Amino acid sequence: MKSEKNVLMGTRSLTGGYDSDMVLENVSMEVFCGEVLVIVGRSGCGKSTLMNHLLGLLKPWDGTVEYRGTDIWESPTRLDRARKKWGVLFQSGALLGSYTTIENVMLPLQEFTQLTAAERRITALHKLDMVGLADFAHYYPLELSGGMQKRAGLARAMALDPEVLFFDEPSAGLDPVTSHSLDELMLSINKTLGTTLVVVTHELDSIFAISDRVIMLDAEEKGIIAVGSPEDLATHHNDPRVEAFFDRKAVPTRS
Repeated sequence: MKSEKNVLMGTRSLTGGYDSDMVLENVSMEVFCGEVLVIVGRSGCGKSTLMNHLLGLLKPWDGTVEYRGTDIWESPTRLDRARKKWGVLFQSGALLGSYTTIENVMLPLQEFTQLTAAERRITALHKLDMVGLADFAHYYPLELSGGMQKRAGLARAMALDPEVLFFDEPSAGLDPVTSHSLDELMLSINKTLGTTLVVVTHELDSIFAISDRVIMLDAEEKGIIAVGSPEDLATHHNDPRVEAFFDRKAVPTRS
């Protein structure tokens, strides 16, 4: 784990969910500056729900989501300012099909900056170069492979130089070689730029390859059942649910 321990963001006694369906209850967690934090757990445990709360897409029923020591829901202005410090790579890449790759990357620059058109293009091209897609700037999403679409989505997520990058199942739909390449790119961004990464994934290879810390959620507990390095959770944890996740075994149903 990195030596840096400054808390960048997190939750305090967070309870939330959808409509009347409580997914998370009394969850407190931290994201440290410069780390790669991976959120894991079985399907339906609340991984995406927790990420949506961290992103300010879901308002807590109770408790707080904090960024740099302040509640992001304290005011609309505070929430908007915080969101401009974050970038998100969704499972599909979420590129607009009628826009070229570089046009997709320029969208947040057009919406949130005062840069000229020429400056936006230069900035977008630089981000594409960082993910190895400078030569594909004028391709449309359908002309790109799945892995390239993920990289283009990452370039767009990086457009505003975020402090935190969120990844929702980044390896979904990718072959092992492409997935490994994406892991290496994520680590490069973390190491060279110091960007904090928060990643939701179930891929064991990626978990061990990229994470400094792992938070494991459980649906029955409606919260966190384990926190630590992937190596510690895989080898030194007595909870059968944690063991099962890392061993990929079925957990007996509780009576």
